[in-house]
Amino acid sequence: MSIRLKFRLSYAAMLIVPLLLLLLTASLLTIVYHGDVQSLKSTYENKFEGIEERDTRNLIKHTFMQNTDLLTDTAFLDDLSADMLKKNTSLFIRSDQKTLYASKGLLLEQGLLDELPAFKNAGVHEEPFRKKYNNDWYQIAQFDLLSKASEPVSIFLINKTDPLVHFVRTFFPILFLSTVVILLLTHTLLTTYMSRKIIRPLLELREAAGLVTEGNLDFRVKIDSKDELGQLGMAFEEMRSRLQQSLLMQQQYESNRKELITNISHDLKTPITAIKGYVDGILEGVADSPEKNEKYMRTIAAKAGEMDHLIDELFLYSKLDMQKLPFSFESVPILPFLKDWAEELEVELEKQEVDLQIDMNGGEAARISVDRDSFKRVLGNIIQNSLKYMDKPEKRITVQTLVEGKNFTLAIGDNGPGIPPEAAGHIFERFYRAEQSRNTNTGGSGLGLAIARQIILEHGGTIHADSKEGAGTEIRIVLPIEEGGAGE
Repeated sequence: MSIRLKFRLSYAAMLIVPLLLLLLTASLLTIVYHGDVQSLKSTYENKFEGIEERDTRNLIKHTFMQNTDLLTDTAFLDDLSADMLKKNTSLFIRSDQKTLYASKGLLLEQGLLDELPAFKNAGVHEEPFRKKYNNDWYQIAQFDLLSKASEPVSIFLINKTDPLVHFVRTFFPILFLSTVVILLLTHTLLTTYMSRKIIRPLLELREAAGLVTEGNLDFRVKIDSKDELGQLGMAFEEMRSRLQQSLLMQQQYESNRKELITNISHDLKTPITAIKGYVDGILEGVADSPEKNEKYMRTIAAKAGEMDHLIDELFLYSKLDMQKLPFSFESVPILPFLKDWAEELEVELEKQEVDLQIDMNGGEAARISVDRDSFKRVLGNIIQNSLKYMDKPEKRITVQTLVEGKNFTLAIGDNGPGIPPEAAGHIFERFYRAEQSRNTNTGGSGLGLAIARQIILEHGGTIHADSKEGAGTEIRIVLPIEEGGAGE
């Protein structure tokens, strides 16, 4: 439910609920004071709402007291009764329990007339009083006087009152107080409800914003509503979560940067120290023969080459990481491409006395979108990484291919020492080396497999390692096959 709808419903409830409660209160008060609710009727036009004191006094003073003959003047009494009936008031004149005159329809209420008070004293004007008869209420005014023949006469003005109007008049203070209480209670409850549903989430968001301002992101925003505030809370929580991840990533980047500086400083310092040592040897005349001099120069050139290779790898990885390395993708029949590469690799491995075993079956029609140079760099980095750690007398590298559905898998394995379990999940991370001492025999900066992973990701594929310590390692590359170029 939206906040707008909640406000509209609350405003409607502020009007409707008090009205219903007020009607209920009036009904209960009616039952308490009247015993039933049957006498409640709708108000109607031209209704006489009570007998006023001055009406009775003027009627008696200006008519019957001045001319008692009018008490028996039927024509006059009919005209007077007709006027009074317009105000819902009936006229009844009684002389010593004998009816002198009764307005039209009044005789039907004979039981009511029989219960009217007796004559008291001439000239006495009784205050209007209320009387209930057959579930109806009547307001009655009485005036006693003597006729021309000195007979006691009682004049009654009988008004059938509207119970609702009389009830309101009588119990107005109670109704007013009840209305005030109901309004206060209704508004208090609705305000409390709206406060819980709207103001409390806003306070939680304000508190959360304060925590973010202080740099504290280790919390969660919990707003369960489905309205705009709930959506705002979800957006705020998403922002907090992403900001926290961003800070953690920034910390990781900073840690990697420090590790990079440390590793690169170490890797650059080693060849530089060697170069300085051989240059000093040449300058000091240690290389006193053409053979020694040539050896020193070749060593210097090799160390400079190592430095150049390290710098190239750093530059390449930086461009890959920032996605600024251009790729030239083309649709390549992958099996012929790998066979040509394997032939070149076999020649190189023979020189190092490494046995190459090739098993490329299936997927002859498979075509994959690759950048030839970048993909060859990936294969070269994997082979070089395997050769660095070869520790068996009979060195062996295997190359296998497999087609699974719409994916082409290339597996390159070796029979090296394998990767320790604690290091297996990190070998594709940048600047990581399983051999933490970074000795010169294994060399490298730990960027070879990280570069390979970045290039494979750019190809839309995946790369991972399966290794068993002491038995060797297998690197598996999975690439998507182009539509219409699936293998067997």
